Amino acid sequence: MAWATRFLSAVCFFAAGVLFAPDVLLGARSGSGATAVTAAKVSHLLCFATSWGAALWATFIGGIIMFKNLPRHQFGNLQGKMFPAYFTLISACAAISVAAFAYLHPWKTASAVERYQLGFLISALGFNLSNLLVFTPMTIEMMKKRHKIERELSIGDEVGWSKNVKSAKSNPTLAAMNKKFGMIHGLSSLANIMSFGSLAMHSWYLASKLEL
Repeated sequence: MAWATRFLSAVCFFAAGVLFAPDVLLGARSGSGATAVTAAKVSHLLCFATSWGAALWATFIGGIIMFKNLPRHQFGNLQGKMFPAYFTLISACAAISVAAFAYLHPWKTASAVERYQLGFLISALGFNLSNLLVFTPMTIEMMKKRHKIERELSIGDEVGWSKNVKSAKSNPTLAAMNKKFGMIHGLSSLANIMSFGSLAMHSWYLASKLEL
């Protein structure tokens, strides 16, 4: 199924969902203000769910499975293509969530709890943007340099780190590159975890507002 077909199918299901939520239709009939509030709530919920779900999958499931099953250079090249798209997506979703939440809860009239929640969302956006604009480009550049050194040593086609660790013991250049890569990658991972944690904290607030 082509990307456009899948996207249109998702849009159709999303639109059809309105038919099974009569409160939304009644709110839309009551005035443009109610419509705007409903639209902001839907935008916030969908963007929060998308960013949190994407972070959960990429951080704790997809990345680990790929690392354990793909040759290391193939895994690195795939991550180099995937992570810019991943951080673009969750940054855009976080920005929409911030805007929607700020619209629903203006700072001047917001409660202390609502201000904290806005702070969590802004933190998530900040950490995502730091990864998108700073840490990810640096990590990819460092990875390419290390791949070049490893190809000269005829390593990198294996799964896991064993050959890299062994070669680094006798190759100071590779050892130094590993150290630099580890530092930048560590900062990127920390920012990603902090973003995930900020969204996780906001999830408790959303759960308290649901009536199931």
